Amino acid sequence: MKTDLKKELFKDLDRCKDKAFAWYQAKIFQTHRGGYGEGDLFYGIRVPQLRSIAIKYFKDITLEDAEELLQHKIHELRVVALMILIEAYKKANSDLRFNIMQVYLKNFKYINNWDLVDLSAPCIPGHYWHGNSLRDLWKYAKSGSLWKERIAMVSTLYFIKHGRFAETLELSKLFLSHKHDLIHKASGWMLREIGKMNIKPLILFLNTYSKLMPRTMLRYSIEKLSIKEREWYLKK
Repeated sequence: MKTDLKKELFKDLDRCKDKAFAWYQAKIFQTHRGGYGEGDLFYGIRVPQLRSIAIKYFKDITLEDAEELLQHKIHELRVVALMILIEAYKKANSDLRFNIMQVYLKNFKYINNWDLVDLSAPCIPGHYWHGNSLRDLWKYAKSGSLWKERIAMVSTLYFIKHGRFAETLELSKLFLSHKHDLIHKASGWMLREIGKMNIKPLILFLNTYSKLMPRTMLRYSIEKLSIKEREWYLKK
């Protein structure tokens, strides 16, 4: 990244820093020893501010610049990088979208918390996988890596918005025995989204698997059902 551009970007970030909010973020994203975000560092900058910065610098930052930001140790720099990649992907032709997708997959280890996954997975891999091979989606889903698995699941939000539910339902079955709460939450969330589009596949899934579903997955999936229906599935 050009030195002057980098200086200006970091000046804008410095103006938005909030130590109290950084402390709160460190707690929320479990940066403590043994937490899923262990060791991550925060400036304490809110999402609307980060989005404004991303929009400001979007036109001047190359794909290589965005990749450099995505590898930064500070969490908010990775957020800005993903916001820039998302905007670039929206406006790109098929060749550039392929290149952005490759950058995304190559740098998955830096997409290492739920907010980073949830921000980017539907917009980049979700869109790309929807129209291309699903080989990498299933590879991610069966990887044993928490963030790869969440990327696979949350990416299907794009599928759901386009009336395609099969992959989400199959992933939800795959993750029934998963041990991590963040996968239970993601699965339940995607199932709930299916229900908002078409209640029948959700009800069929619940009738078949509710007894096997982790409690968190079940609770997330039934949030939009009636009180009576929610109580029935929870008792079941």
